[in-house]
Amino acid sequence: MAPDTTETTDTTEVSAIDIARRVLKLEAEAIDALVGRLDDNFDRAVDTILKASGKVVVTGMGKSGLICQKIASTLASTGTSSFFLHPAEGVHGDLGVLMKNDVLIAVSNSGETDEILRLIPAVKRLGTPMIVMTGIITSTLAGFGDCVLDVGVREEACPLGLAPTSSTTATLAMGDALAVALLEKKGFRAEDFASLHPAGSLGKKLKTVAEYMHTGDGVPSVTVNTPMTDAMAEMSKKRFGVTGIFEGARLLGIITDGDIRRSLEKGANLPDMTAGEVMTIDPKVVGQGSLVEEALNIMEQYSITSLFVCDAEGKAQGIVHLHDLIRAGVL
Repeated sequence: MAPDTTETTDTTEVSAIDIARRVLKLEAEAIDALVGRLDDNFDRAVDTILKASGKVVVTGMGKSGLICQKIASTLASTGTSSFFLHPAEGVHGDLGVLMKNDVLIAVSNSGETDEILRLIPAVKRLGTPMIVMTGIITSTLAGFGDCVLDVGVREEACPLGLAPTSSTTATLAMGDALAVALLEKKGFRAEDFASLHPAGSLGKKLKTVAEYMHTGDGVPSVTVNTPMTDAMAEMSKKRFGVTGIFEGARLLGIITDGDIRRSLEKGANLPDMTAGEVMTIDPKVVGQGSLVEEALNIMEQYSITSLFVCDAEGKAQGIVHLHDLIRAGVL
């Protein structure tokens, strides 16, 4: 009887969670390694873009091209005019979009991507500054860069070492670092961000308070001498759970349902009192140019549902209620 020569195979399977942990660890390590490799090239890249009077054109092939599209989108949404150029389309005429006063960001992990290298002669003739993101700083592409950002990784998360994984993650992170550095250097504000994001729930949160506030006769309003019975009637009529106490247009204080309840608990005889005797001075207010997100934060922090909208001199311009923001889909 011939001996059994069949090989035994280890049937122990690695769990999907273990694989995921390995992938995430490798990609996190790839990003962390970038921190120590940042040098003057990054400062020069930021300065190059800040000084350019034109736009930023980002180009890359394959998976790098997909990352480039995200980088271009992030730059554009944070105040740096930018778009993606497919390198293959570029050498077939689309390179005409590139001007001398623009900046080209060329992305190639190997630094030897043929479609990108074929763009170089035209870029050099134009004199357009070029920032290179590559995993090999001694590559052909790196040699042509005015600034070279090293996005090399020790190991791809793909066990075959073939599918771009850690390398694309590192490149994406470097693109984010570049966009945020530009954002801060330009003094880009939340209001600027709002103007570029008018749609969706994010866009709604970034609208201004003025777009949601009630004005004119819709604002609950009494004076310091208004009897509390009339003040409570105003609160009931306007249905904000609050009324403002005004001297002309200037907001002196407010009375809320809570103020009334606390006064009654102390034994106050409200029908014999005026609004000025019950009001809370220095209420929380917000400016009409403030973002809805800011108003929501104030409401949440102080557990209130209404905010008067005032200018810098304390003159009321309106009132905004939490329910209005909910109905508008902000929350």
